[in-house]
Amino acid sequence: MKTAFLFLVLLWPGLAPAQAPAMATTREVEQLFSVLEKSNCQFYRNGSWYSAQKASAHLRRKYDYLLKHDRVTSTESFIELAASRSGMSGKPYLVKCGNAEPVESRDWFSKKLVDARASRAP
Repeated sequence: MKTAFLFLVLLWPGLAPAQAPAMATTREVEQLFSVLEKSNCQFYRNGSWYSAQKASAHLRRKYDYLLKHDRVTSTESFIELAASRSGMSGKPYLVKCGNAEPVESRDWFSKKLVDARASRAP
């Protein structure tokens, strides 16, 4: 009986528990949220500009959804799947900091990730 249950759990995706991303991924994604929240940048999504704090809250909801569905395999996958474009419209998100021209959020987050990794390098 136990063998049959184990067999079902392993083969039936709806029963198998979601895999948590690696600790490094979790740490980096949290760091990206922190950088965004402290940035005072504006975030463009589906025709409207939002504060960095509102953008972070929105992206956290998307991140949580992706975690529940075992879709976050790396920090790069978080950027690609949650922080780059709208799931509704498919249009890219933009980030505007100060008087600088808006940039696609994929590029903004990717640069912040490179900076974070460089700051941890020996």
